[in-house]
Amino acid sequence: MDLNQLEAFSAVLTIGSVTGAGRSLGRSQPAVSKAIQDLEAELGYALFDRNGPRVTPTDKAFLLYEEVERSLVGLRTIRQRAEEIGREESQPIYLVATPALASTIAPAALKLLEPQGLPEHIHLRSASAEQVVHSVLHRTVSLGLTSLPVAHRGLELHWIGQAPCVAVMRSDHPLAACETVSTACLDQQRLITMSNRYRLRQRIDMALGQDKPLAVAIETNTSFNAIMAAHAGLGVALVEPITALGMPIEGLTVRPLEINIPFYFGVVTPFGKPVAGLTQALIAAIETAAQNILHGFVKRDAGDHDDLL
Repeated sequence: MDLNQLEAFSAVLTIGSVTGAGRSLGRSQPAVSKAIQDLEAELGYALFDRNGPRVTPTDKAFLLYEEVERSLVGLRTIRQRAEEIGREESQPIYLVATPALASTIAPAALKLLEPQGLPEHIHLRSASAEQVVHSVLHRTVSLGLTSLPVAHRGLELHWIGQAPCVAVMRSDHPLAACETVSTACLDQQRLITMSNRYRLRQRIDMALGQDKPLAVAIETNTSFNAIMAAHAGLGVALVEPITALGMPIEGLTVRPLEINIPFYFGVVTPFGKPVAGLTQALIAAIETAAQNILHGFVKRDAGDHDDLL
């Protein structure tokens, strides 16, 4: 399989029609169709069910798509960097982070670096924690920011950030009048929180479940979703503090919890790869940004990882 086939596959799956994919890629419709057919012939199975100009991806196509997109990102990065080297441009920053970190601490850290001079190109991408780890392991990024755990071989964990989780509710909610929110108060509320039981949700359950499953009304995959559900009046959100404090929203109140539920995030680079001066400066700026945004921020040593979890 070649790059043209993979780009055609990605475009058709994303857009939903061969004609639209051709327009997006600057190719003719027959050229895109042939690229897909050649790829299917090489793979030995169909990627799309055809119905005139529109197509429906098969289950196998969806399974393949994530791997293809990751590969295309890496190839585009190589192509772009080769062009930048030819123009003698400085090394760009490639930073991937979970949505909470990508929308708050990462931009704040980059702003702190601005007086020192930023490269002409900065690539900031948000992804799930698992995808952040994958990108760093495959060295398609310079630096990753992700929630813990990150006990993967091939990662260099520089330090761990810790800050207490918070409760978020509408400003007209009765709990908004409390200085801190107790476990007893939460027993009477519709709770909104995270769904991933291998990360923050596990610590929330352990702290508040009291030897029984925590009664959660709404589960979601991002803190921002949980916070906006609280904004709609659907309940009280129990979330990490980065989104709640780094993206203040009018009409919402953020309150500390009476019981401490720590949120942990890590700063990672590919293991064994020398850390460039600009990346080192960015790592230091991330620490400063976290201190500025997060109440109760504590920097922990990377060696504390297993004990903390």
